Amino acid sequence: MIRHLRITVDGKVYDVVVEEVTDQGATGPHTPLPTAPPAAAVAAPKAAAPAAASAATTAPVAPGAGEAQRAPLAGVVLSVAVKAGDAVAADQEICVLEAMKMKTSIFAFKAGTVTAVLVKAGDAVDSDQPLVTIA
Repeated sequence: MIRHLRITVDGKVYDVVVEEVTDQGATGPHTPLPTAPPAAAVAAPKAAAPAAASAATTAPVAPGAGEAQRAPLAGVVLSVAVKAGDAVAADQEICVLEAMKMKTSIFAFKAGTVTAVLVKAGDAVDSDQPLVTIA
């Protein structure tokens, strides 16, 4: 069934043609979409984490060196759980962001040493903005 709709967005009018591809309707049965395997299923990096952590704690790290842990979404920093010089384990919570009244914990993507904390509680951050660097 083809339907013609007129939609207004920010004062602009759009004529849209929509085709229903099933005869089940909105209340009929549906097939769930496939989902990605859970992140917890990846165990190989965790096995290498202790070696990386011990290597990072034995050698001094220059401030700001390392890879950036980036914000996965835009929001406000509620808390920061690490400081420069802290040793972190892979998947350790490093900060908490709030977006649309939802709190999101941000976890270290690898084990190592925090070389710089680039945000503080109360800061507004954009998606993909660096939060900390880990070497």
